[in-house]
Amino acid sequence: MGKRITIIQGHPDGQARHFCHALADEYAKGCEDGGHTVRRVDVAMLEIPVLRTKEDFERGQAPDFIRPAEEAISWADHLVIVYPLWLGSMPALLKAFFEQVFRPGVAFQYQPDGTTAKKFFAGKSARVVVTMGMPAWVYRWWYRAHSLKSLQRNILQFCGIKPAKATLIGNIESMTAQQRASWLDEMRGFGERGQ
Repeated sequence: MGKRITIIQGHPDGQARHFCHALADEYAKGCEDGGHTVRRVDVAMLEIPVLRTKEDFERGQAPDFIRPAEEAISWADHLVIVYPLWLGSMPALLKAFFEQVFRPGVAFQYQPDGTTAKKFFAGKSARVVVTMGMPAWVYRWWYRAHSLKSLQRNILQFCGIKPAKATLIGNIESMTAQQRASWLDEMRGFGERGQ
């Protein structure tokens, strides 16, 4: 039986196609080949307001247009999050998206003791795909993949999503056509296997 998979396209440019889009497309094609069901969320197509207060995060309501994204994430067994590394982290629009969707009452609920949270997304898994201009090993070993680890631990795992595996794709600007094709094949394989 196939998995329910939601692909979150986190590239903030909604006007042009980027390698992130091609990676997500190939993953989706692999899902079809593997008998999985796919939903997609394109963050660039959403007008996401920035949260400015703790009160708004904890007690405010997400805009109505965020509801389909919440539903797609709640529905999924597996999430695929694709984004470019900007200034060492995810683009601000994607972070704003996570702050809107991964709210108390949707992704988790603080417990009365104040030290724990009920994880509403327990049982889900994820793959985070990050493209970058630098070599991937530099990000992983020199910078210790700090922003990726923060996403995995402080957002995904905090809400129960694990494992949250990562695929880091470096040297985007200098890649050959053959290297790009190899990454696209790998993404299609992940999609087919539902990983």
